[in-house]
Amino acid sequence: MAANLARIFGTEEDRVNCPFYFKIGACRNGDSCNRLHNRPVTSPTIILPHMYPVPPAAIALAEGQEVSDEVADEAQEHFENFYEDVYMELAKHGEVEDMAVSENICDHMIGNVYVKYRFEESADLALQKLTGRYYNTRACHVELSPLTDFKEARCRQFEEAQCGRGGYCNFVHWKYVPRRLKRRLKREMNDEHPEHRERRDKARNRDSARGADRDTEMKCEPCDTGETGAGGERQTSEERRAMIASWNTE
Repeated sequence: MAANLARIFGTEEDRVNCPFYFKIGACRNGDSCNRLHNRPVTSPTIILPHMYPVPPAAIALAEGQEVSDEVADEAQEHFENFYEDVYMELAKHGEVEDMAVSENICDHMIGNVYVKYRFEESADLALQKLTGRYYNTRACHVELSPLTDFKEARCRQFEEAQCGRGGYCNFVHWKYVPRRLKRRLKREMNDEHPEHRERRDKARNRDSARGADRDTEMKCEPCDTGETGAGGERQTSEERRAMIASWNTE
């Protein structure tokens, strides 16, 4: 019974918990959903719903409309400027492991920003520091998200250019972030916040020490098989045979 519940948790077979909230941290039915939204009390990931101010050109692209290359480039530049600005601001609260923005334009997903920190404590700190703040005249609404693997939330058909629902899909269409931008931001974050690297190294050393302790606990002392003499010297074959014979006699 328990194994079956664990198997169906957060899937379409689960009639109690909402699979969409579990997988993408958002649900089109919101609080009126007839399934439970199990909001995490701790998580390395935060979600900032509708934080990205989606320009009209990006909406047109998500709807599949034809736009000029110049307009498309401007929309991408707008997004990359936003991404860099928010990434570096959020890095003040802890080491950012990944950041992604939804390209979907349905009401519950438009402009959603997901940030995964290396440590859960950093996500908690960001939740405290960002609540009540504003970005581009918009109040920041921050929540801990159950989403910890951005790949699990993505629409696989979108990645294969086969999604027929476009921007209204119920699975996430992640906005494109160039690798060069991610690498640069990661480097700048480490340069501006050397404490992140120090904390990461301490955590690795602590984990290594714990692993070494476990290995030590698993090692057994050599068993006393009676094959050594009183002085710890290994017995000869004749001595062992004599010892076995004495056991049989007893």
